[in-house]
Amino acid sequence: MATLNLTYLTGLVLQAIEQGHRYGFGIMDASGLPAGTVYPALRRLEAGGYLRSEWETEDMAAEGKRPQRRYYELTADGVVLLQSARERFRGLTLEAQTTPSPDPEMA
Repeated sequence: MATLNLTYLTGLVLQAIEQGHRYGFGIMDASGLPAGTVYPALRRLEAGGYLRSEWETEDMAAEGKRPQRRYYELTADGVVLLQSARERFRGLTLEAQTTPSPDPEMA
């Protein structure tokens, strides 16, 4: 597992995923963080084994008339890392109070 510098922003990304915001733009909306912060964090977290991801099918994206989404979820190590972030950053909260839209079943 790669070593990761645990930051407040990383904690926000993990928390957004835990709360059901599972793809890039949803995580950006929930956290208030820009793409230039969210996408590199997602790559680092996945490379470190804290997240796993899966692309939705082309058919699902076509139904939504949008590009395919890559959906993320916390691994067991990701849950532990999120807990560490909450302990380290007592005020860890998402800026946006948005509710994730239901994700269609991934095939």
